[in-house]
Amino acid sequence: MAITATTNGGDVSLNADKVSYDLVETDVEIITSGRRRIPAHSGILASASPVLTNIMEKPRKIHGGSSKRVIKILGVPCEAVSVFVRFLYSPSLTENEMETYGIHLLAISHVYMVTQLKQRCTKGVGESVTTENVVDVLQLARLCDAPDLFLKCMRLIQSKFKTVEQTEGWKFLQEHDPFLELDILQFIDEAESRKKRRRRHRREQNLYMQLSEAMECIEHICTEGCTLVGPSCSLDNNKSTSQVKTGPCSAFSTCYGLQLLIRHFAVCKKRVDGKGCVRCKRMIQLLKLHSSVCDDQSESCRVPLCRQFKKRGEKDKKMVEETKWKVLVRRVASAKAMSSLSQSKKNKSEVLFKEEVEDFIRIRNKLI
Repeated sequence: MAITATTNGGDVSLNADKVSYDLVETDVEIITSGRRRIPAHSGILASASPVLTNIMEKPRKIHGGSSKRVIKILGVPCEAVSVFVRFLYSPSLTENEMETYGIHLLAISHVYMVTQLKQRCTKGVGESVTTENVVDVLQLARLCDAPDLFLKCMRLIQSKFKTVEQTEGWKFLQEHDPFLELDILQFIDEAESRKKRRRRHRREQNLYMQLSEAMECIEHICTEGCTLVGPSCSLDNNKSTSQVKTGPCSAFSTCYGLQLLIRHFAVCKKRVDGKGCVRCKRMIQLLKLHSSVCDDQSESCRVPLCRQFKKRGEKDKKMVEETKWKVLVRRVASAKAMSSLSQSKKNKSEVLFKEEVEDFIRIRNKLI
């Protein structure tokens, strides 16, 4: 039922679908800041607001010989009060009303505990908040206990702080509410710290994934062979048997770098002479990392030095191992497991898709 408020002299009457509520039937008058009077029905007001229910239950005071109960809603525009009362009769708001009186309606709905109106105002005000009014809306959200709107304002201030800092609202806040200013600055600092932690976490995860890929490439090179190093892949057919190198693998950029490193490791004179070589040390670290994550318990692993590092590791277990190395091994193994899981899911989806295509072709051939 759509209800509208119309002005007649100093009074306001409510109309519902062109059927006016008879002023004789109303038993409540709502007085606004402009001394306008809005007639209403106590039953409807009480059913929409627990605060108004408590007001209705109090003994009635007679004003100027009138038997109607008087409720004063002051401090907001008269039109906002009219919209509020109309909403109690019929819960509907236009975009123009929300844009014009959204802030006032949020305050009124909070005071009189009209939950439905408060939720709509919280959403509507949040959609129209700007850098110019964000500080005012933030203060209102805190007073009206609107956490969603409060968080949205805080995030806007954090993302546009340089602009917000130049507004009159921020300058007023600095002078009159230093505690809220401190809360905002702490929120910004915590948000920046979280952003830095996320970036560092992504970099670490990327490094672990690269190391995991390097472990797979080392196994690939030493077992299947690739373009430059490793055993050749034999291709046998009925006509002839030939030894050929395999083509570039899916992780060719990583694989190619490891191949160059392995070739250098095999011929490096500095390592043989004991003078030390940075590239050889890096290769040894990768081989040691492989032995730490290798699941092959037999001696069939074809990666160089894998068994030797494992035997040395068993001896080192009796001593205190390096904490950083243990953490690195655990996280690379975890990244390897996650990579294998995602790959298995991808392969499973590809198999299912292939089966669906085959079923479709089979059914189409039967229909033909």
